[in-house]
Amino acid sequence: MRTLLWLFAIIVFASLAACDRKSPGIPETSSSAVEKQPAPDITVSALNGSSLKLSELKGKVVLLNFWATWCPPCREEIPSLMKLNAAMKGKPYQMVAVSMDEGGKPAIEEFFRTSGYQLSAYTDPDGKAAAAYGVTGFPETFIIDKNGIIVRKIIGPLDWVAPETVTFLEDLMK
Repeated sequence: MRTLLWLFAIIVFASLAACDRKSPGIPETSSSAVEKQPAPDITVSALNGSSLKLSELKGKVVLLNFWATWCPPCREEIPSLMKLNAAMKGKPYQMVAVSMDEGGKPAIEEFFRTSGYQLSAYTDPDGKAAAAYGVTGFPETFIIDKNGIIVRKIIGPLDWVAPETVTFLEDLMK
C-alpha cells in the first residue's frame, strides 16, 4: 500500500510540473532551440486569421509560450501571463502564446469564453513552430532578446510577474 501511495505521489507531482506532449499535431522529430543561439524563425496564425512571423518582431523582447487549454500547469500560468502583458504595455515587448490544442481556434475561443482568461493567442496547426523549438511538453517558454537570440528556455509554469522576472525582461529591453 505504501509503495502504491508513493507511486501515486510521483505521478501527481510529474503531472503538475508540465504537461506531456499529447497532441498528434506535433511531429516527433524536431530540432531543438538552444539558449544563446538565434531563435528559429516561425510563422504562427492569430485567432483572427492573420499570420505572425517571428522575425518581424526584431527590436522587441519576445516571450514565446507554447501551451494548451487542457494542460493544468498552463491554466495555472495564464493569470500571471495576463498581468505581465498589462505591465509591459507600451514597451518593446510582445508575447506570442501558441496554443497547441487539436481543436484549434474553436477550442481556444471556448476556453477563453468559459474561463474569463484572455491572451493574444496563436495556433500552430501543422506543428512546425513547436518542432522548430523542440517542444516536448507544456508550458514551454522561450525568452528571445531584441536581437532575436534565445536567452532563456523555461520548462513548466512560472510566476511571470515576480519582481525578478519583470526586472530580467525589462533589462533585456535596454
